[in-house]
Order: sequence, then C-alpha cells, then structure tokens
Amino acid sequence: MATNQGVVGSIPASRTISYLMNKAFTRESPPEDDDEENLLPAMPAGSKNYMTPQGYASMRAELLSLIDEERPKVVEIVHWAASNGDRSENGDYIYGKKRLREIDRRIRFLTKRLELASVSDPSVHHGNDQVFFGATVTYEDAHGKSSTVTILGIDEADSLQAQVSWVSPIARALLKARVGDVVRLQTPLGVQDIEVVKVAYPSPSS
Repeated sequence: MATNQGVVGSIPASRTISYLMNKAFTRESPPEDDDEENLLPAMPAGSKNYMTPQGYASMRAELLSLIDEERPKVVEIVHWAASNGDRSENGDYIYGKKRLREIDRRIRFLTKRLELASVSDPSVHHGNDQVFFGATVTYEDAHGKSSTVTILGIDEADSLQAQVSWVSPIARALLKARVGDVVRLQTPLGVQDIEVVKVAYPSPSS
C-alpha cells in the first residue's frame, strides 16, 4: 500500500505561515544560499520518493522540530546579538545567521522530499518470498559468501545498518526476485551472480 502524503501532511498550514513570516524578518542571506539542489541525494527523474511509514514519520518529526523549536531559538539569539552593536565583529550574530541558513536549507530539503513522498508499508508483504520495497534480503555470491541488506528509501537508508536505497545497484538486481532465484549484479569488478536465499518483512503488528 502506497500513499502520497504531500506537503499538507508534512506541515500544518498555521506552522507554514508562521515559518514564512518569521523567515521574512530574519532573511539577509544572498540568493545563492537558496539553491540547495546540489545537496539533494540523486533520485531518478520523474520517480516517486518511496519511503516506509517509519522513515516518513522521522523526517516529518525533524521538519516540525526545526520549525517549532530550533529555528525560533536561533532567531531569538540573532535578534539579541543584532542589538549588541557592530554585526561585522559580533560572533553570536555571525554564527546565528550561518546556523539559520543551515536550518532553512534543511527545512527546504525536508519539505521537498515529503512533497514527493510515496509511503509504502513493507508489512503488507509479510510472509511473501518475493523481493519488494522494504524487504530484508539475504543473498549469497558464487563463493558462498552471505550478505543481508534491507531495501529502503533514498532518504532513510543507512549503509552502516546494512540498509540500501531502492535505486542502488544491489536493490535493482534483487527487486522482484524470489527465494532461489539467481540474479546478476553489476559491480566495479564485473558482473556477479548472486542467489536469493531469504526474504523477510516486518510483521503487521511491529
């Protein structure tokens, strides 16, 4: 099951208006600071931003925390620092403005990603032996070496936790395969055959 949450589900309208008004009174950054496209992880053109319910909730919580908590605190510090005289040598003011730009970039990033979000709950495939988004897959190479990865969204996959994005080479090779299937994986060292030995999904109750 996939649903497009959209920006309405990301930020309540009252918070959006408050943030935009607050930003208007603190904006002094040059126009080039608004261009954060190069900071966005690559996503196939025209594709949806698939993510799990947990990933969506985490990003939404971070966004609201930035708008409701962290940004107002930094704005207050900047206003206080600005009242203390020469801004060019005011460390609190300079740092505060820099931090505001970082926060605003992150807010724009999260808002854009949540606007494109298509939430897919992997638990609907619980008990299935075919690989779909959200699956935890164990596979073996030709030498019998076993590896396990979980296929998640671009913005939620953490390589340190053996998580890969659904657009990664390994995920593309595994998607739609079933237990027992041998698929071909393109690697920097050439093409490798890997066998799917286990597919698991979280239970609906987890």
